[in-house]
Amino acid sequence: MSSAEDRQETGGSLMFAGLALWVAGLLVLFFLPAAMKIGHEGRFATILIMVLAVMGAVLMGGGWWMRRAGSER
Repeated sequence: MSSAEDRQETGGSLMFAGLALWVAGLLVLFFLPAAMKIGHEGRFATILIMVLAVMGAVLMGGGWWMRRAGSER
């Protein structure tokens, strides 16, 4: 029983980490116009946003899968 609870907690933590990465990506998007005016770092910001979005989706998917596997047992 403890193992199932640990999986649910770990899954919840992974989902929260994925959500935090998405929020970080949204902050990059929010401040992007100011960065474009200062140094024209558009390509770097685009790559950063894509990496954050993919990593967030992977963490949230893995966390959801872990929570689901933990609740079935």
